[in-house]
Amino acid sequence: MLHKYMSETLVFGCLLSILCFWIGKKIAGKLKWTICNPLLIASILAVAVIYIFHIEMADYERSSAILTKLLTPATISLAVPMYRQLERLKAYAGAILISIFSGVLAGGITIIGLAGVLGLSEEWKLSLMPKSITTAIAMGISEEIGGNPTLTVGVVVFTGLLGAIILKGVCKLFRITHPVAIGLACGNAAHAIGTTKAVELGEIEGAMSSLSIVVAGIMTVVVVPILAML
Repeated sequence: MLHKYMSETLVFGCLLSILCFWIGKKIAGKLKWTICNPLLIASILAVAVIYIFHIEMADYERSSAILTKLLTPATISLAVPMYRQLERLKAYAGAILISIFSGVLAGGITIIGLAGVLGLSEEWKLSLMPKSITTAIAMGISEEIGGNPTLTVGVVVFTGLLGAIILKGVCKLFRITHPVAIGLACGNAAHAIGTTKAVELGEIEGAMSSLSIVVAGIMTVVVVPILAML
């Protein structure tokens, strides 16, 4: 019955996604555990529903397309905290650009190295290379260089969730305390999902993470296709 309803409606996927995220927010608010990220909980719940009721992924994707299309305006809205911290951005302009470029380059080279060590196929390697940027840009890059956009989306979400979960621990381990450094690292490594965590830490962290998403996305568009040819 649920499968039939899913295949005939254009909003069921949206409703399911929103409900799962709402539950995730409630659970995360109650438990206060780092691993209890609302998006992680929502993803697990949505996958469980899809599996239990034998819902076709194509039906789910089609009925949640509205949410997918909102990714771009949601990313653009991150310009607001950037504008509020404009003077600080100007003050650290050189360090910011070097930091983000280093992160983009390191991320691409790391994937090439790991793909070789683990014996991953060319498709897997190309699909993984845009893993640290926002989904809207990553899908386009993946398709352009010969990767699998669907696989890329999954990896991008996992990367963002992992970054948001381990952010505080990594900063504490390496004694990273400067809000600019934390924000840049968060946005560069964990894109929009990481930025939601950065915003929780402070306005400066959120602004820097937002900037990092945009600049890292632009740099990745240039760097990744070059690295893909190696």
